[in-house]
Amino acid sequence: MILQNKKNKLVVIALINLLFVVLIAINFTSCCAYSFTGASVPEHLKTIAIPIADDRSGSGEPSLREKLTQKLIQKFIDDNTLQVGERTSANALLECSVVSLSDAPAIVSAGESIQSRRVTIGVKVIYRDLVKRKTVFEKTFSNYSDYQSSNPVEGRTSAIEAALDLISEDILLDTVSGW
Repeated sequence: MILQNKKNKLVVIALINLLFVVLIAINFTSCCAYSFTGASVPEHLKTIAIPIADDRSGSGEPSLREKLTQKLIQKFIDDNTLQVGERTSANALLECSVVSLSDAPAIVSAGESIQSRRVTIGVKVIYRDLVKRKTVFEKTFSNYSDYQSSNPVEGRTSAIEAALDLISEDILLDTVSGW
């Protein structure tokens, strides 16, 4: 009888361990198979062309359009949902124009002393499906970054970079998950 109870306990323990391993395996495979960004891109879209952006902001900021274009290309490469390719062979096209760049006081302290400034950038984006020959979306993205007034040159440059990074992230997310 004692031997029978030990056998039953061992069988129960083995079943519990097996169930535990199966649940872990199911949990692991289901979380690894999920992809937020790639889940909604149509199968016929494999590549995207990102031509150099236009600068219609009138800001005179040097290399603004090149910086935006490079950030977008890098975001798409890192994301790996759509491969960045040439315009002649791509399935999709992402055309961008910087339409505004403003630099205004963000925090003004007592005595009207400016503590920090805010750089705000607006980018108009047209996303086209070249296979089905249709415009997926046409919208303007805007984002900002602040910098300390005490460091006007490097601070402004860093704020522009940060704002462009935020905008390019927003554009990527709308492009790959906005279907």
